[in-house]
Amino acid sequence: MDISRRSFVGSLFAAAALPSVAQDEPSLFPSRGRYERLALAYQHIHIGLEKPFSVLHISDTHLTAAYPDENAKKQELHAKRSLTFGGRQEEALRDSLAWAKDHVDYVVHTGDLIDWQSRANYDLVKKYLGPQAGSLVASLGNHEFSPDMWLSPAKEEESFKDRSRKELAETYPFDIQLQSTVVNGVNFVAIDDVYATVPAVVVARFQAEVKKGLPIVLCMHVPFHTPEIWRASCTFWRNQKFKDAAVPPPAGDLAPQQKDPVTRDFIAYLKGEKLLKGILAGHLHITVQERFSPTAVQYVVGGNFLHHGQQVFFT
Repeated sequence: MDISRRSFVGSLFAAAALPSVAQDEPSLFPSRGRYERLALAYQHIHIGLEKPFSVLHISDTHLTAAYPDENAKKQELHAKRSLTFGGRQEEALRDSLAWAKDHVDYVVHTGDLIDWQSRANYDLVKKYLGPQAGSLVASLGNHEFSPDMWLSPAKEEESFKDRSRKELAETYPFDIQLQSTVVNGVNFVAIDDVYATVPAVVVARFQAEVKKGLPIVLCMHVPFHTPEIWRASCTFWRNQKFKDAAVPPPAGDLAPQQKDPVTRDFIAYLKGEKLLKGILAGHLHITVQERFSPTAVQYVVGGNFLHHGQQVFFT
């Protein structure tokens, strides 16, 4: 799909203009400017474009809504997870989209828009990513596949995802396996890697995108863990104090990326793909970057629930 800025931004902010579930209360830094609540990083990807443009990249909003008539598990999750994420996630998303309307051409969201599955969360998906905003470049995160977090048995594998693929495909206005959107000659390809591995069918579809011959920006939820990104993740999530130059041993998301043969081979293939110009990812709730290949840097953005985002300039 090839889109223009006018159709993209116009459709996107038709969604953002809808009435909110709860009106903003400007108590977060009330004497500062509205957009000073946003914690934005600024990145630059040089491709050699005739028409430069910019993107707001956000991820990990973790919406935690539940209607009063939803079951006890949803009510418990709404109470507990709203505390976990501060209860201002929708406000952070609206602030981000409102800022994007005036400052960038496009928006990329790389997953975990919702924290778990509920009717209320699905309605928020349709509100912000609905048919009227069908041009949005986005990918799913691991939380999109979570029915009830720890309150229901779950196993992070493809067969578990099959339980809710149909309802997610009906809720999200894009191909949840792989989405391609061409902007000013750049192919933004969003893929499913929500459990840190890339399914063979996704690899095949990505390679078909490469045959188009366009520069590619890969968008996905879980980053490919290069040494410094893995070190930053371990420092943040595992409380591992930096002591020396050794890269922490593989665990968590890094282990399956190294052990799964399809994913391991895909990563090796990407490192040699000259059309790959950048990778946008989330999942870690921290902003960190590292060169992935001779032609591409990987940019991981912090949690949107904390008002984080990054503007990426494409020239």
